[in-house]
Amino acid sequence: MEQQRENIFHTICLINDKVCSMIIDSGSCTNIASVTLVKKLGLNTIKHERPYQLQWLNECDVVRVNRQVMISFSVGKHKDEVLCDVVPMHATHLLLGRPWQFDKKAKHDGFKKMYSLEKDRIYTLAPLTPKQVYEDQIQLKKSYEEEHSALTKVEEQVEQHSENVSKSENKVSHELKTKGDKVLALRKLGEGHNQKK
Repeated sequence: MEQQRENIFHTICLINDKVCSMIIDSGSCTNIASVTLVKKLGLNTIKHERPYQLQWLNECDVVRVNRQVMISFSVGKHKDEVLCDVVPMHATHLLLGRPWQFDKKAKHDGFKKMYSLEKDRIYTLAPLTPKQVYEDQIQLKKSYEEEHSALTKVEEQVEQHSENVSKSENKVSHELKTKGDKVLALRKLGEGHNQKK
């Protein structure tokens, strides 16, 4: 128990039959799904009714939150659905904040570090061990770095393609100018020839 004293509630869940990282945090005033989760699972988003700006979840300056997604997930035998704001974050795939806890009447046992939910029966959600959280965070970081690396490669390819297009345009422009100069020279020669007659 002592090892869980300072930890927030990390666990894993299933979303579209994929294992995903999940945090329950009563300090969060919203439910959040990561952009990575939404893209990788091809989830459909909807326009946020009240867009807002957020600054604390990522290393970037300010994030404009203007999309939402309905997430169906399961933890053990508990199945649930939650509307989440879509935000770029690297700490987890799904963050359930106070709105989810309030709506589900979730009870948190701070000593045992467990959540209990009453639906058709009582469901108890247990956290990952600190070692499992560490392994999960390593996997998330690796996934983020791979995604970031792939994005960087795409950006480099786009830049290279742009350079190649620019070089081709310059070559074509030069060829057209050269041919244009030749046409002008021939016209002048023809005009000069016609004037002599």
